[in-house]
Amino acid sequence: MSAPPALPAMWHPLVRGFLDTPGAAQRVVHRYGSPAHLLFPQVFADNLHRLRQVLDGQLRRYRICYAHKANRSRALLRTGEHAGIAVDAASPQELAAAVGAGFTADRIEVTGPKGEAFLRQLVGTGVTINVDNLWELHRIADLARGHTRVPVLLRVSGFPAAAVSRFGIPLAEAGAALAVLAEQRDWLAFRGFAFHLDSGELGERVAAVQECLALVEQAYARDLSPSVLDIGGGFRQVFTADAARFDGYVAALRESLRGRGEPMAWGGNTFGFHLDDTGVRGTPVFHKYANTVPATGMLADLLSAPLDAHGGRTVAQVVAENLLDVWLEPGKALVDHAGITVARVEFVKRAADGSVLVHVDLSRDTVTPADQEVMVDPLVLPGPAGSGDEPVGVFFAGRLCLERDLITNHKVWLPRCPRSGDLVVFPNTAAYHMDLSAASASMHPLPPKLAVLHRDGGYRVCRDLEYEPVTDADRAVPGTGGRL
Repeated sequence: MSAPPALPAMWHPLVRGFLDTPGAAQRVVHRYGSPAHLLFPQVFADNLHRLRQVLDGQLRRYRICYAHKANRSRALLRTGEHAGIAVDAASPQELAAAVGAGFTADRIEVTGPKGEAFLRQLVGTGVTINVDNLWELHRIADLARGHTRVPVLLRVSGFPAAAVSRFGIPLAEAGAALAVLAEQRDWLAFRGFAFHLDSGELGERVAAVQECLALVEQAYARDLSPSVLDIGGGFRQVFTADAARFDGYVAALRESLRGRGEPMAWGGNTFGFHLDDTGVRGTPVFHKYANTVPATGMLADLLSAPLDAHGGRTVAQVVAENLLDVWLEPGKALVDHAGITVARVEFVKRAADGSVLVHVDLSRDTVTPADQEVMVDPLVLPGPAGSGDEPVGVFFAGRLCLERDLITNHKVWLPRCPRSGDLVVFPNTAAYHMDLSAASASMHPLPPKLAVLHRDGGYRVCRDLEYEPVTDADRAVPGTGGRL
């Protein structure tokens, strides 16, 4: 019999070391309860170190702004503050959290659409406002009268070949925005241009850079002095540990949707595929889980990309020649592999069609952002199958009394059938998975967030709010775990 299809997850060595420490996860659950979100600030620091290495190799002037919306964790926020980076806040609450974590105004950027009340709160604080639209720009200028000048960036959108976006000032209106900045220079301190693309396509990002550089020239013509090019975030994560096995699973899933082989989808779910007489077509909602290019690779490729409008010189060379600081706003890239979610198996049952359902004490929205299907296999503790155990395909089900509360709508093959009391570990949940859709339906409380520190050969755990950063010597290093 051939091996069943699988979606092996990538694990950071520090996280893997924690899970391999006998009884470590069980002791955490015994002390803090199940389910629980576990965060690893040292992995965040490791990700930051890797991004800095790429930037240091090509740039002299840059700023990293951690996109706080990726995770509400104070431990991760404090780690970023301690490391000397800036923060990107997108709400009054995120702004308050950033200030509470120690970020000063000169290290805070506020992004996203902002209403009247939020703008009134921001003016006069000294934080940089990343302006989303012309209304915001006019209101900031009006509110700034009588205050010190307000530092602003212009977020622009509508780049050639890029998907339309609901955010940013269209390129066609950029001239009008520059006119406002020139007229209101007594109240608005123009810092530069910003963009953010959800697409990971290098060509689209290069095109956005070239358009922003052209706008820099237009700004110079109006006697403005932009000094920042903000390239946003959206740098991808790598979830899968084996691209070939991922492709093999998807191939088997496509065949099952055509009625061939063992059923692999719950309740007729097609995951965004379209079925017709010619086969299975389209792009599935889980396509991002197939990515194999890390954030560092994406960033390096962008900085070294040639610009046709600048004689083939690279992005890094052109921004340096124009004395521009490059700002970026990574969220996912900084918290990648820095969090896991642990839940207890309540019971296992069979549905009417024979499917095996593993019920755990959390809901889908606790570990799944919006309508995504998370295509990496969770880990069941304790360890691998023993004698007499056989691999089994299961669906993980949540605790809400709603049909849609299936944590996995795709079948997951395990080395053995879980038992009541086992722990299930969902990998790489720090980036949006923990917070984006989380709700307290049926009055279930949100899982606690805990910070895990690897030090002196062991792991120490505390509540997220109680964590304080450690020294550089304690930055994450690959290794094995010790005692908890």
